[in-house]
Amino acid sequence: MKRRRKMPTPRGSLRDFANDTSGAVAIMAALAFPVLIGGMALGAEASFWYLTQRKLQQAADLAAYAAAVQLRSGREEDEMWPAARAVAEANGLQPSDEWDPHYPPSRGVRQDNRNAVELILLRQQTRYFTLIYSPDPVAISARAVAEVRGGGDACLLSLDPTGGMAIEVAGSAEVTFDGCDVATNSNAGNAFQMQGGAVRMTTGCVHSVGGANATGGLTMTNCTQPNIEAPVIPDPYADVSEPEVSGDCVSGDVGKNNDATTVTPTTDHALGMKSMRFCNGLNPRGNVTFAPGLYIIDGGELTLNAQTTVVGSGVTFYLANGARLGFNGGATLELAAPETGPLAGLLFFGGRGSVGTQHTINGTAGSRLNGAVYLPSGDLDYRGNYSGSNGCTQIVTRRIVFSGNSSLSVNCSAAGTRRIAVAETIALVE
Repeated sequence: MKRRRKMPTPRGSLRDFANDTSGAVAIMAALAFPVLIGGMALGAEASFWYLTQRKLQQAADLAAYAAAVQLRSGREEDEMWPAARAVAEANGLQPSDEWDPHYPPSRGVRQDNRNAVELILLRQQTRYFTLIYSPDPVAISARAVAEVRGGGDACLLSLDPTGGMAIEVAGSAEVTFDGCDVATNSNAGNAFQMQGGAVRMTTGCVHSVGGANATGGLTMTNCTQPNIEAPVIPDPYADVSEPEVSGDCVSGDVGKNNDATTVTPTTDHALGMKSMRFCNGLNPRGNVTFAPGLYIIDGGELTLNAQTTVVGSGVTFYLANGARLGFNGGATLELAAPETGPLAGLLFFGGRGSVGTQHTINGTAGSRLNGAVYLPSGDLDYRGNYSGSNGCTQIVTRRIVFSGNSSLSVNCSAAGTRRIAVAETIALVE
């Protein structure tokens, strides 16, 4: 019987190929390399994206902080954001990046908080190695929120930006600020000046953009030494428009010695309140009561002489066209500003164009002023035995000299005055 002869397997068959291990590594490497290289490319570019995001976040943080600094200084948005953008550009912001600022913040836990600012930056990052996955750019964003925090309260603010002795305590003055600080925006080395061995001042703390020269008579309850090189403090009433000078002129000779007189404004003013206009000064005599309203002193001097008593609640005296205060010793004042309305908290309002106008306030120990003495362009001599007992007297002026005994209090919430915040800090919070 013939045996069937086994036919040889053709060379190069699939079985041989499967059993042949020569060159396996090369084949596996060829198959794996595209995946490996793609993964390496993705890893390298993802690291680049992360670095880009961190740099963009740094630019956002620094810019938001800069905007908050502007906010603390009372700047408006048209000054706040250009200053912030300049900081961002110096730290890598590109012209093609999206700039999205918000004041107050548009979202988050500080949404609508007017002590905070929010900045969002967005960059469309071009792909390089990862183009094999997608041609679309990668959106990289950064968000920062900076907040102005804390601080104390001042009841005296000098607005002069450069003058020496913007706050001066001289002679034999003994000045007490109850529960509040004093501050000057002057950058002069002697912006705050005490001189004379008999001078005494008690306050929470002294804040000066420039320097402070104090004697041993300075007592501070909230700090151990004056806070010098401090940030500028914004004028709390900068946004209050000056009242229109309107209405017929009436005589400023009001009342008689030893008589009682009531003055009632009758003119409808554009601010929605009754007003009365005194041209060339106002000189009350005797016991004079001013009814609520706006009293416009158009030039001249608001003079209070000895044996004169002036009473009024809900009143604002607007000093227009160089008008000045001239309160002499012996006069008694019992005055309170409006608690609401467009002139809330303002007891005396000096015209901003009356630069260097000299004002004098001097009165008896029984006098009381509830409200702000706001003389942004004027110089105030605050002297004599004037204590403001039981009142809330806030002073905002260009410069001030204390040469007599005085006492002021910061507890002004019921008087309608605005807060003068000092020693505020800035923090990145989101």
